[in-house]
Amino acid sequence: MRQLDCSVQIGSVVLPNPVMTASGTVGHGTELASYIDLSELGAVVVKSLSAQPWSGNPAPRVHGTAAGMINAVGLQNPGIDSWIENDLPALIDRGARVVVSIWGRSVEEYKEAATRLTGLDGIVAVEVNVSCPNLEERGEMFSHAPDTCRSAIEASLIAGLPLWAKLSPNVSDIVPIAQAALDGGAEALTLTNTVFGMVIDPETRRPVLGNGGGGLSGPAMRPVAVRAVFDVYAALGPVPIVGVGGVTAAEHVVEFMAAGASAVQVGTAHFADPKASKKILRSFERWCQRRDVTAVPSLTGAAHESA
Repeated sequence: MRQLDCSVQIGSVVLPNPVMTASGTVGHGTELASYIDLSELGAVVVKSLSAQPWSGNPAPRVHGTAAGMINAVGLQNPGIDSWIENDLPALIDRGARVVVSIWGRSVEEYKEAATRLTGLDGIVAVEVNVSCPNLEERGEMFSHAPDTCRSAIEASLIAGLPLWAKLSPNVSDIVPIAQAALDGGAEALTLTNTVFGMVIDPETRRPVLGNGGGGLSGPAMRPVAVRAVFDVYAALGPVPIVGVGGVTAAEHVVEFMAAGASAVQVGTAHFADPKASKKILRSFERWCQRRDVTAVPSLTGAAHESA
Protein backbone atom coordinates (compact mmCIF):
# COMPACT_ATOMS: atom_id res chain seq x y z
CA MET A 1 0.00 0.00 0.00
CA ARG A 2 1.39 3.39 -1.01
CA GLN A 3 2.00 6.09 1.59
CA LEU A 4 -0.85 8.59 2.01
CA ASP A 5 0.03 12.30 2.13
CA CYS A 6 -2.82 14.01 3.99
CA SER A 7 -1.30 17.50 4.03
CA VAL A 8 -3.29 20.35 2.49
CA GLN A 9 -2.63 24.01 1.77
CA ILE A 10 -5.15 26.78 2.39
CA GLY A 11 -3.70 29.97 1.00
CA SER A 12 -0.35 30.37 2.75
CA VAL A 13 -1.30 27.94 5.54
CA VAL A 14 -0.14 24.33 5.35
CA LEU A 15 -1.95 21.81 7.56
CA PRO A 16 -1.10 18.14 8.16
CA ASN A 17 -4.62 17.02 7.20
CA PRO A 18 -7.91 18.54 6.01
CA VAL A 19 -10.08 17.98 9.11
CA MET A 20 -10.63 20.87 11.52
CA THR A 21 -13.17 21.78 14.15
CA ALA A 22 -15.80 24.40 13.32
CA SER A 23 -16.11 27.62 15.25
CA GLY A 24 -18.83 27.68 17.87
CA THR A 25 -18.95 23.92 18.40
CA VAL A 26 -15.92 23.09 20.56
CA GLY A 27 -15.65 26.06 22.91
CA HIS A 28 -12.91 28.63 23.29
CA GLY A 29 -10.03 26.41 24.32
CA THR A 30 -9.11 22.83 25.11
CA GLU A 31 -12.61 21.52 25.88
CA LEU A 32 -12.12 18.57 23.50
CA ALA A 33 -8.68 17.68 24.84
CA SER A 34 -10.16 15.13 27.27
CA TYR A 35 -11.40 13.14 24.28
CA ILE A 36 -8.86 13.62 21.49
CA ASP A 37 -5.31 14.78 20.88
CA LEU A 38 -5.82 18.26 19.45
CA SER A 39 -2.46 18.12 17.67
CA GLU A 40 -3.77 15.32 15.45
CA LEU A 41 -6.36 17.58 13.81
CA GLY A 42 -5.61 19.89 10.92
CA ALA A 43 -6.51 22.84 13.15
CA VAL A 44 -8.78 23.91 15.98
CA VAL A 45 -11.07 26.82 15.14
CA VAL A 46 -12.23 28.48 18.35
CA LYS A 47 -15.59 30.04 19.12
CA SER A 48 -15.95 33.55 17.67
CA LEU A 49 -14.41 36.30 19.76
CA SER A 50 -15.15 40.02 19.90
CA ALA A 51 -13.05 42.90 21.15
CA GLN A 52 -15.19 43.18 24.28
CA PRO A 53 -16.99 40.47 26.31
CA TRP A 54 -20.46 39.65 24.98
CA SER A 55 -23.28 37.93 26.86
CA GLY A 56 -25.17 36.54 23.88
CA ASN A 57 -28.89 35.85 23.55
CA PRO A 58 -31.48 34.83 26.17
CA ALA A 59 -32.07 31.15 26.91
CA PRO A 60 -33.05 28.70 25.60
CA ARG A 61 -30.33 28.90 22.95
CA VAL A 62 -30.09 25.43 21.39
CA HIS A 63 -32.73 22.99 20.16
CA GLY A 64 -32.38 19.67 18.40
CA THR A 65 -34.03 19.16 15.01
CA ALA A 66 -34.74 16.07 12.92
CA ALA A 67 -31.36 16.33 11.16
CA GLY A 68 -29.17 18.64 13.21
CA MET A 69 -29.89 21.52 15.52
CA ILE A 70 -30.90 25.15 15.58
CA ASN A 71 -29.15 27.68 17.78
CA ALA A 72 -29.28 31.32 18.76
CA VAL A 73 -26.37 31.46 21.19
CA GLY A 74 -25.65 34.99 20.00
CA LEU A 75 -21.85 34.78 19.87
CA GLN A 76 -21.37 34.79 23.64
CA ASN A 77 -17.68 35.10 24.46
CA PRO A 78 -15.33 36.40 27.19
CA GLY A 79 -13.64 38.97 24.93
CA ILE A 80 -10.46 38.45 22.99
CA ASP A 81 -8.09 39.76 25.69
CA SER A 82 -9.42 37.26 28.22
CA TRP A 83 -9.12 34.46 25.65
CA ILE A 84 -5.51 35.36 24.87
CA GLU A 85 -4.62 35.23 28.56
CA ASN A 86 -6.65 32.24 29.68
CA ASP A 87 -7.22 29.94 26.70
CA LEU A 88 -4.58 30.41 24.03
CA PRO A 89 -1.60 29.17 26.13
CA ALA A 90 -3.31 25.84 26.86
CA LEU A 91 -4.14 25.32 23.18
CA ILE A 92 -0.52 25.95 22.24
CA ASP A 93 0.68 23.59 24.98
CA ARG A 94 -1.57 20.88 23.53
CA GLY A 95 0.06 21.28 20.14
CA ALA A 96 -3.08 22.61 18.46
CA ARG A 97 -2.82 24.64 15.29
CA VAL A 98 -5.10 27.52 16.28
CA VAL A 99 -7.43 29.42 13.98
CA VAL A 100 -9.03 32.39 15.75
CA SER A 101 -12.55 33.39 14.75
CA ILE A 102 -13.39 37.07 15.25
CA TRP A 103 -16.57 39.12 14.83
CA GLY A 104 -17.87 42.63 15.31
CA ARG A 105 -20.96 44.78 14.95
CA SER A 106 -19.11 47.49 13.06
CA VAL A 107 -16.04 47.77 10.87
CA GLU A 108 -14.24 49.43 13.76
CA GLU A 109 -15.05 46.49 16.05
CA TYR A 110 -13.53 44.06 13.53
CA LYS A 111 -10.42 46.22 13.42
CA GLU A 112 -10.29 46.40 17.22
CA ALA A 113 -10.53 42.61 17.57
CA ALA A 114 -7.93 42.00 14.86
CA THR A 115 -5.54 44.51 16.41
CA ARG A 116 -5.39 42.41 19.60
CA LEU A 117 -3.94 39.53 17.57
CA THR A 118 -1.03 41.49 16.12
CA GLY A 119 2.30 39.87 16.93
CA LEU A 120 0.84 36.87 18.77
CA ASP A 121 2.59 33.53 18.37
CA GLY A 122 0.76 30.24 18.00
CA ILE A 123 -2.01 31.37 15.65
CA VAL A 124 -2.00 30.05 12.09
CA ALA A 125 -4.93 32.05 10.71
CA VAL A 126 -7.84 34.35 11.55
CA GLU A 127 -11.33 33.34 10.44
CA VAL A 128 -13.33 36.53 10.01
CA ASN A 129 -16.95 35.71 10.81
CA VAL A 130 -18.80 38.23 8.64
CA SER A 131 -22.16 36.53 9.27
CA CYS A 132 -22.95 39.09 11.96
CA PRO A 133 -25.49 41.96 12.17
CA ASN A 134 -23.96 45.23 10.99
CA LEU A 135 -25.17 48.04 13.21
CA GLU A 136 -23.88 50.55 10.66
CA GLU A 137 -26.21 49.13 7.99
CA ARG A 138 -29.51 48.76 9.89
CA GLY A 139 -28.68 45.29 11.14
CA GLU A 140 -27.97 43.66 7.79
CA MET A 141 -25.24 41.03 7.98
CA PHE A 142 -21.79 42.01 6.72
CA SER A 143 -21.84 38.91 4.52
CA HIS A 144 -25.07 39.90 2.78
CA ALA A 145 -23.48 42.52 0.52
CA PRO A 146 -20.10 42.66 -1.27
CA ASP A 147 -19.19 46.14 -0.01
CA THR A 148 -19.78 45.49 3.70
CA CYS A 149 -18.11 42.10 3.49
CA ARG A 150 -15.03 43.59 1.91
CA SER A 151 -14.91 46.39 4.52
CA ALA A 152 -14.88 43.91 7.41
CA ILE A 153 -12.11 41.88 5.79
CA GLU A 154 -10.00 44.94 5.04
CA ALA A 155 -10.36 46.11 8.65
CA SER A 156 -9.12 42.72 9.88
CA LEU A 157 -5.91 42.83 7.82
CA ILE A 158 -4.28 44.74 10.66
CA ALA A 159 -3.80 41.41 12.47
CA GLY A 160 -1.00 40.61 10.02
CA LEU A 161 -2.16 36.98 9.81
CA PRO A 162 -3.74 34.92 7.01
CA LEU A 163 -7.47 35.71 6.84
CA TRP A 164 -10.29 33.29 6.04
CA ALA A 165 -13.71 34.85 5.39
CA LYS A 166 -16.63 32.85 6.82
CA LEU A 167 -19.65 33.59 4.65
CA SER A 168 -23.40 33.12 5.06
CA PRO A 169 -25.51 30.94 2.74
CA ASN A 170 -28.52 33.20 3.29
CA VAL A 171 -28.03 35.18 0.07
CA SER A 172 -29.34 34.89 -3.47
CA ASP A 173 -25.84 34.72 -4.98
CA ILE A 174 -22.79 33.99 -2.86
CA VAL A 175 -20.25 34.37 -5.67
CA PRO A 176 -19.93 38.20 -5.74
CA ILE A 177 -19.65 38.24 -1.95
CA ALA A 178 -16.93 35.59 -2.09
CA GLN A 179 -15.11 37.68 -4.70
CA ALA A 180 -15.41 40.77 -2.51
CA ALA A 181 -13.91 38.90 0.44
CA LEU A 182 -10.94 37.85 -1.68
CA ASP A 183 -10.57 41.37 -3.08
CA GLY A 184 -10.53 42.67 0.50
CA GLY A 185 -7.54 40.50 1.39
CA ALA A 186 -8.93 37.13 2.47
CA GLU A 187 -6.66 34.22 1.55
CA ALA A 188 -9.46 31.69 1.82
CA LEU A 189 -13.21 31.30 2.17
CA THR A 190 -15.06 29.27 4.79
CA LEU A 191 -18.33 28.08 3.26
CA THR A 192 -20.69 28.27 5.01
CA ASN A 193 -22.24 29.47 8.23
CA THR A 194 -25.71 28.35 9.35
CA VAL A 195 -29.00 28.65 7.45
CA PHE A 196 -31.75 30.86 8.88
CA GLY A 197 -34.45 28.82 10.54
CA MET A 198 -37.07 28.60 13.26
CA VAL A 199 -38.77 25.89 15.31
CA ILE A 200 -42.17 26.48 16.94
CA ASP A 201 -43.54 24.43 19.84
CA PRO A 202 -47.03 23.18 18.85
CA GLU A 203 -48.18 23.22 22.50
CA THR A 204 -47.22 26.82 23.25
CA ARG A 205 -47.39 28.02 19.63
CA ARG A 206 -44.25 29.99 20.32
CA PRO A 207 -40.64 29.74 19.04
CA VAL A 208 -38.57 27.33 21.12
CA LEU A 209 -35.52 29.63 21.17
CA GLY A 210 -35.35 32.62 23.45
CA ASN A 211 -34.32 34.84 20.55
CA GLY A 212 -37.07 33.55 18.24
CA GLY A 213 -35.25 32.40 15.12
CA GLY A 214 -31.78 30.95 14.85
CA GLY A 215 -29.26 29.21 12.64
CA LEU A 216 -29.77 25.65 11.38
CA SER A 217 -26.69 23.41 11.35
CA GLY A 218 -25.97 19.73 10.92
CA PRO A 219 -26.70 17.19 8.17
CA ALA A 220 -29.83 19.00 6.97
CA MET A 221 -27.77 21.91 5.66
CA ARG A 222 -24.92 19.94 4.06
CA PRO A 223 -26.36 20.07 0.52
CA VAL A 224 -26.71 23.85 0.86
CA ALA A 225 -23.06 24.23 1.89
CA VAL A 226 -21.81 21.81 -0.78
CA ARG A 227 -23.68 23.81 -3.41
CA ALA A 228 -22.09 27.03 -2.16
CA VAL A 229 -18.61 25.50 -2.40
CA PHE A 230 -19.33 24.12 -5.88
CA ASP A 231 -20.71 27.42 -7.20
CA VAL A 232 -17.84 29.53 -5.85
CA TYR A 233 -15.19 27.14 -7.18
CA ALA A 234 -16.92 26.98 -10.57
CA ALA A 235 -17.15 30.76 -10.84
CA LEU A 236 -13.84 31.88 -9.32
CA GLY A 237 -11.56 28.96 -10.10
CA PRO A 238 -9.37 27.04 -7.66
CA VAL A 239 -9.54 29.51 -4.76
CA PRO A 240 -8.80 28.13 -1.27
CA ILE A 241 -12.07 27.01 0.31
CA VAL A 242 -12.87 25.38 3.65
CA GLY A 243 -16.17 23.48 3.51
CA VAL A 244 -18.37 23.33 6.59
CA GLY A 245 -21.88 22.10 7.21
CA GLY A 246 -23.11 18.70 8.33
CA VAL A 247 -19.85 16.75 8.07
CA THR A 248 -20.34 13.50 9.99
CA ALA A 249 -18.50 10.91 7.87
CA ALA A 250 -15.48 10.41 5.63
CA GLU A 251 -17.70 10.52 2.56
CA HIS A 252 -18.79 14.03 3.47
CA VAL A 253 -15.16 15.18 3.53
CA VAL A 254 -14.77 13.75 0.03
CA GLU A 255 -18.01 15.39 -1.09
CA PHE A 256 -16.90 18.85 0.01
CA MET A 257 -13.44 18.40 -1.49
CA ALA A 258 -14.84 17.19 -4.80
CA ALA A 259 -17.02 20.32 -4.87
CA GLY A 260 -13.90 22.45 -4.53
CA ALA A 261 -12.87 22.60 -0.87
CA SER A 262 -9.27 22.15 0.24
CA ALA A 263 -10.32 21.19 3.77
CA VAL A 264 -13.39 20.83 5.97
CA GLN A 265 -14.59 21.71 9.43
CA VAL A 266 -16.60 19.43 11.71
CA GLY A 267 -19.15 21.20 13.86
CA THR A 268 -22.53 19.95 15.06
CA ALA A 269 -21.31 16.33 15.11
CA HIS A 270 -19.34 17.18 18.26
CA PHE A 271 -22.55 17.66 20.23
CA ALA A 272 -23.38 13.99 19.70
CA ASP A 273 -19.79 12.73 19.96
CA PRO A 274 -16.86 14.87 21.14
CA LYS A 275 -14.52 12.45 19.34
CA ALA A 276 -16.23 13.11 16.00
CA SER A 277 -13.37 15.02 14.35
CA LYS A 278 -10.79 12.33 15.09
CA LYS A 279 -13.11 9.52 14.01
CA ILE A 280 -13.94 11.27 10.74
CA LEU A 281 -10.25 11.92 10.06
CA ARG A 282 -9.28 8.29 10.64
CA SER A 283 -12.18 7.07 8.52
CA PHE A 284 -11.21 9.50 5.77
CA GLU A 285 -7.63 8.20 5.80
CA ARG A 286 -8.92 4.64 5.40
CA TRP A 287 -11.22 5.76 2.58
CA CYS A 288 -8.25 7.23 0.71
CA GLN A 289 -6.05 4.19 1.27
CA ARG A 290 -8.70 1.78 0.02
CA ARG A 291 -8.95 3.79 -3.20
CA ASP A 292 -5.21 4.35 -3.70
CA VAL A 293 -5.48 8.10 -3.16
CA THR A 294 -1.92 9.06 -2.29
CA ALA A 295 -2.26 12.87 -2.09
CA VAL A 296 -5.38 14.36 -0.53
CA PRO A 297 -5.30 17.60 -2.60
CA SER A 298 -5.98 15.51 -5.70
CA LEU A 299 -9.60 15.24 -4.52
CA THR A 300 -10.20 18.99 -4.62
CA GLY A 301 -12.39 20.05 -7.51
CA ALA A 302 -12.92 16.53 -8.84
CA ALA A 303 -16.62 17.20 -9.43
CA HIS A 304 -15.68 19.92 -11.93
CA GLU A 305 -13.53 17.67 -14.08
CA SER A 306 -15.00 16.49 -17.36
CA ALA A 307 -15.72 12.79 -17.65
